Amino acid sequence: MQTRRTFLKTAGSLAAGTLLTPNLANAEKVNDVGIQLYTVRKEMLEDAAGTLKKLAQIGYRELESARSAKGNFYGLQPKEIKKIAHDLGMTVRSGHVHIDKDWERSIDMAAEAGQSYLVCSSLPSEGQTVSNYQRCADTFNKAAEACKKAKLVFGYHNHEYEFDKVNGKPLYDILLDRTDPNLVKMEMDLGWAILTGNDPLAYFKKYPGRFPLWHLKDMDKTKKESTEFGKGQINVKQMLQNMNKAGVKYFFVEQEEYPKTALESAKYDFDYLAKLTF
Repeated sequence: MQTRRTFLKTAGSLAAGTLLTPNLANAEKVNDVGIQLYTVRKEMLEDAAGTLKKLAQIGYRELESARSAKGNFYGLQPKEIKKIAHDLGMTVRSGHVHIDKDWERSIDMAAEAGQSYLVCSSLPSEGQTVSNYQRCADTFNKAAEACKKAKLVFGYHNHEYEFDKVNGKPLYDILLDRTDPNLVKMEMDLGWAILTGNDPLAYFKKYPGRFPLWHLKDMDKTKKESTEFGKGQINVKQMLQNMNKAGVKYFFVEQEEYPKTALESAKYDFDYLAKLTF
């Protein structure tokens, strides 16, 4: 299992442009912020319901889960987390799992939780080779077919290693080129893409509509780890201004390292976004 390097609400099939709401000054502000629960993984394992309540109080509205030592939902059952989230004015939109022996069960659980997306969080087989990435792409096509039958959209979340190059071409591009664009979507981790010297905007232009999910994170270039918004090298505002080009439906704040506590950083990041205008 690879180490995980690892928000905006739409109503039904509304365009991604609705993720930004005009204000009286003709600027736009971010609405319905989402969070990847890996950000608060320790807190979720200790008290899942209580942590969700604290996130709701901060203002988060969209959730993406991540498989943990207590299962896909931190010890909660799919319908249980769905209800808790609903009662708090939140929605479980996506979840990180692996394509493994529990894959079919993960699909069923995601459907029970009311998710729209199911995301593979790391490559199903290891190897930084063209042949392995081709195999993984073929696996993604099959996995996406199974998700479609459950009315879920399949996605893959990148780290840094997918941008390794073979003969001058990023291995990540094989996943995009070899998979069915109508079935296999990408959740771009903007932090890792930029930290490795890649331009997300170039990918959005080359593969329009392939990136309905984002992990929005800032990165400390020196430490090569995540940091609070505005303290790293990522131009958060510029990324948000290009959501339409990417085809974004939801994006999730993710921070894996913190100066103090996960919840304090989650609040800092939320408040940072709330102040942004476009």
